[in-house]
Amino acid sequence: MRWSEHVQRREGDGAASCRTTALSFLQSARSFEVCCYMKNRTLNKWVRVEEGESERKPRPRTTQKGFILRRLHRKGRMKFLELFGRLKSVVIGMIHVKALPGSPLGSLKMSEISEAACREAAIYRDAGVDGLIVENMHDVPYSLSVGPEVSTCMTAVCCSVRAACPSLPIGAQILTAANQQALAVALASGLDFIRAEGFVFAHVADEGLLNAGAGDLLRYRKQIGAEHVRIFTDIKKKHSSHALTSDVSVAETARAAEFFLSDGVIITGAATGLRADPEELRDVSRSVGIPVLIGSGVTYDNVERYLDANAMIVGSHFKLGGHWANEVDPQRVKRFMGKIRKLRQ
Repeated sequence: MRWSEHVQRREGDGAASCRTTALSFLQSARSFEVCCYMKNRTLNKWVRVEEGESERKPRPRTTQKGFILRRLHRKGRMKFLELFGRLKSVVIGMIHVKALPGSPLGSLKMSEISEAACREAAIYRDAGVDGLIVENMHDVPYSLSVGPEVSTCMTAVCCSVRAACPSLPIGAQILTAANQQALAVALASGLDFIRAEGFVFAHVADEGLLNAGAGDLLRYRKQIGAEHVRIFTDIKKKHSSHALTSDVSVAETARAAEFFLSDGVIITGAATGLRADPEELRDVSRSVGIPVLIGSGVTYDNVERYLDANAMIVGSHFKLGGHWANEVDPQRVKRFMGKIRKLRQ
């Protein structure tokens, strides 16, 4: 039975039941690698699996480190599948929260901010997106010292979005690089993942110098009991200079993030709304066994170039006029998701 035949999102089915069905299929397979695609260890890439094929073939001897990495890859893919209900071409809609109290552009009451976020969440939910991310994008200019009011306000917004979309996977991102705060918000709000900046390798962002924080972040996750919250990490992130690490390729950066126990890496363009390089997607996908996400620049016209990504985070394209600061356009979202459903068949 093919993957697409076994798991289809029918009208009226809940996302939670879809994810449960998908997970049971994967767990019942003869090998954890058997699905629509199977990891070819010789070529170090995913290849299509025909019906009846299995990976139960003689394997070369491997080191203990290689065995541990394979187990981590298996665990990571199963958790990704359990969360989103599919392993490829997941669509995650971005909710850009209105400027919060205390930020330079803040002018709305918290009730108005939460209502606006929930309206956008409902548009995404009704169009059939696979997940959401809630981000304080309107809090420009961003600070490297995020105050407690930001965490408190984001928790209130995320709780409202979770109540509006109880079955959708939802994540949070707090700018800039407030990764521990985002974890705390996710735990308090019942969210499923966060998007983290500055996970590995220091770089210069437009807010200043960002140091790598994987060690502190994962220890904090352990301490607060939030190990069920996935951490998807930007590499060579947008709005940044990477001259300090110009001798480290994006694939090497991805491998470093994988070694530091990232749950998935995110590739972006140079700035918000600018497309990621499809060649970088191929290089990173061949280099790591953890999920690879596209974090910017996906549109109706170029989505075919990113279908091999495990997920695509779409924000600007879903807004009126294709600009991130505008309201979500329901017609843009429906048109995009209609095309995605056809491409998935």
